[in-house]
Amino acid sequence: MARRRVAKKRVIIPDPIFHETLVTKFINSLMYDGKKSVAEKVFYDAMDMIKERRGEEGLDVFKKAIDNIKPVLEVKSRRVGGATYQVPVEVRAERRQALSIRWLIAAARARREKTMVERLASEIMDAADNKGVSIKKREDTHRMAEANKAFAHFRW
Repeated sequence: MARRRVAKKRVIIPDPIFHETLVTKFINSLMYDGKKSVAEKVFYDAMDMIKERRGEEGLDVFKKAIDNIKPVLEVKSRRVGGATYQVPVEVRAERRQALSIRWLIAAARARREKTMVERLASEIMDAADNKGVSIKKREDTHRMAEANKAFAHFRW
């Protein structure tokens, strides 16, 4: 952690199709080896697939999925007198968004569908319906925080 100064927040340019910074962040997280055009194609094709399957606008389903995945609480390790405690803490807004994006991508990559477009579209639709691996990850995180509520007084 930096002791001298706080890192400046970079300005994120909205994506060209939906004009959303959230979509840009998602595409940047989805990207491998600097291949942004491939990541964009995967994302936009997944949005088209969602629109085709659901009949709803793909971006609305995506935003709903991200909101459903966002965690409220998480646990952080805190060392007190030789013992390590899992202390529940509230998650900052930026970290909530980053975690939800990371969990959604990880869950999509772990799925068994044939192409990444199908995997991503299916995981987004599942998350929008409050089911799927990414939602389970959020529930597990919340459950862990609830179980360690007794150590909340160690919060710093």
